[in-house]
Amino acid sequence: MDTTQWIEAAAVLAVVVLLVRRNIRRRAVPRISAKECADGGAGRGKDLFLDVRTGTERSAGNIPGSLHIPLHELPGRLGELDRHRNKRIICYCQSGSRSLAATTLLLRNGFTAVSLDGGIAEWNFHRLG
Repeated sequence: MDTTQWIEAAAVLAVVVLLVRRNIRRRAVPRISAKECADGGAGRGKDLFLDVRTGTERSAGNIPGSLHIPLHELPGRLGELDRHRNKRIICYCQSGSRSLAATTLLLRNGFTAVSLDGGIAEWNFHRLG
């Protein structure tokens, strides 16, 4: 194997390692489906829905009663959630990716949190809002 082949092999290996690590992290974050939310009565006093989408996305529709803190603002606004420490925080975004990051951040800061699998798109699909 020449130098170029070694570099290409190392690059491929690095990409594979990164993808595996990302997949492991995604599986480690607790999630809840829209159906589970409906079946379990989510949001009825014991839960808080947290919308981590942008303001523009939120204006197009949201889960009634949800709190809005965009993901990019969440690290600096965690204090606003302190009064909800006794609740499970159900994080949601458009499709479920940003909510995984928000859930991870909340868990690391001592909150009880889950990510709405599939985001508001899945919620709307099940017409739970």
